[in-house]
Amino acid sequence: MKKLVILLLACVTSFQVQAQSKTGTIDTDFVLSKMPELTKVQEDLKAYNSKMEADLKVKVDEYQAKVKEYQEKVASFTEPMKKTKQEEIITLENDIAKFRQNGSQLVQLEQNKLLQPLYDKIGDALEEIAKAEKYTQVFTITTSGLAYIDPQYDLTRKVIAKLGITLKEEK
Repeated sequence: MKKLVILLLACVTSFQVQAQSKTGTIDTDFVLSKMPELTKVQEDLKAYNSKMEADLKVKVDEYQAKVKEYQEKVASFTEPMKKTKQEEIITLENDIAKFRQNGSQLVQLEQNKLLQPLYDKIGDALEEIAKAEKYTQVFTITTSGLAYIDPQYDLTRKVIAKLGITLKEEK
């Protein structure tokens, strides 16, 4: 009898706990796209890309100059000089290849660094809303793969309003 009462009590308690949870959603990518600060991030990222391209051009120009010099003067080089010049050219080729290979990773890291303060701002606004309205869980729509969400639990527009962003009415 005690086991039955304990089991019944556990079931009732679990139903009460489930009834107290409140779940919401947010589309962080949509919020991010509406933030005015995103323009500055995009400009900074474009400047970073330009700098990377300029750095690559310097490396390629240096490489081409070394190759041209080697081709023009190869007849006058001693064997040790030829070997040294060839090693310099190979080192430059390897540097260029590594730079190209790492370039996209560096751009991604820079983008993450520039966007992090915006995501932090979204997170802070979301946390305030979630605490004030007693949400226990909030899912990100864009990455969760949720099939259906009741729009009344979507906090996206509340976060946008909390951030002071005004939206044009969509039809």
